[in-house]
Amino acid sequence: MTTQATETPGFAIRREHFPATMEFYAPGLKRWETREWKPGNPRRFIPISVTGGACALQCDHCQAKVLKGMVSVRAEENLYELARRLHAEGTDGILVSGGSTRNGGVPLLFHLDHVARIREELGMKVVVHSGVVSPPIAEGLARVGVDGVMLDVIGADDTIRDVYHLDLTTADFERSLSLLAERGLRIIPHIVLGMHYGRFLGEYDALDMVSRYPVSTLIVVVLVPLVGTPMEHIAPPPVAECSAFFEAARDAMPTTKVNLGCGRPMGAMKVALDTAAIDHGLNGIAYPAEGAIDYAVSRGLEPKLYEYCCSLTWAGDGGGAYRQVSLGDGRGAEGGKGS
Repeated sequence: MTTQATETPGFAIRREHFPATMEFYAPGLKRWETREWKPGNPRRFIPISVTGGACALQCDHCQAKVLKGMVSVRAEENLYELARRLHAEGTDGILVSGGSTRNGGVPLLFHLDHVARIREELGMKVVVHSGVVSPPIAEGLARVGVDGVMLDVIGADDTIRDVYHLDLTTADFERSLSLLAERGLRIIPHIVLGMHYGRFLGEYDALDMVSRYPVSTLIVVVLVPLVGTPMEHIAPPPVAECSAFFEAARDAMPTTKVNLGCGRPMGAMKVALDTAAIDHGLNGIAYPAEGAIDYAVSRGLEPKLYEYCCSLTWAGDGGGAYRQVSLGDGRGAEGGKGS
């Protein structure tokens, strides 16, 4: 039975262009489970930092704290050796990321040949977080055939300067999208709502920028004020503003998958954001709040649960473990396993 909630224009757009399913993702970035879903292999998809805990930018929203939750490449091993070790422990996909240089990019060039071996010899999926892209990085990523490229897209020069401490402009981020598109790479842009100290500034410009390129999936995340950063006491943007952006993203990119990513506030706000994401026609949610899966069912959507990153939306049932929710009672039940 479906709920009688009023259908938004975004939900109608989604219904027109996509099947009646809702995708939920639980990559191994952190320990997580709800009553509705306990992932079977929390190490299936692991984030790796190629810079350890170091980042030259020390952005006001993060100050390298996000890197602490990643696995670092040890001094005595290279990226391939680390991936082989993780693969033996049950990992079949990795996010290669790290701290930024003063130019705004993650120093990936040295590691790209290892990426090719990881994909070819271990059969692992490899997604990279590139940061701002230079021509050599774009060429290298295309040469080794990464599965996808993530990058934050910022739509306000003030945010680039004040929050990220970069001497760049929005044109540099658009150039990154262009370089990736020219080489046929899967582009997975992220737009962070409220990045300018909790308020919107440039998010809609970023959306306009992204919508001009052949994007694989747009990931929307919401500012999480981290303890120990200059934004520790900043309030995230209101749910109503975020919901309006969800609607705008669905309208601007009607045939592109749009997901609510893992970065968003916890508690009641998370529940409200997840509900809004479903109501306004987004395609997927990472680490869904308690009750979100049941709510998707109430809106007539069949849940599909994947134990990998929400950027890997093209992988489908053949991309890793797939656990189908039992529509009768909302509890996870084992389903088919992809190749």
